[in-house]
Amino acid sequence: MSEQSDAAVEGGAGGDKKKQIPLRLSYALWVELAAWADAEFRSVNGQIEYLLNECVKKRKHNMEHKE
Repeated sequence: MSEQSDAAVEGGAGGDKKKQIPLRLSYALWVELAAWADAEFRSVNGQIEYLLNECVKKRKHNMEHKE
């Protein structure tokens, strides 16, 4: 990682580091994510992080079973 990108990493709960990134979404997508997040008692940011984590887990699972 470069020094510039390291500056945007902050400590999270339990020493878990989190990378801050700008993200542009269409308004329609944001509305859908906000409604979904609200239904699951999460923030929009928390919902996006949850969905990305689930996608990565699924991809890893699929890659393990592909071999």
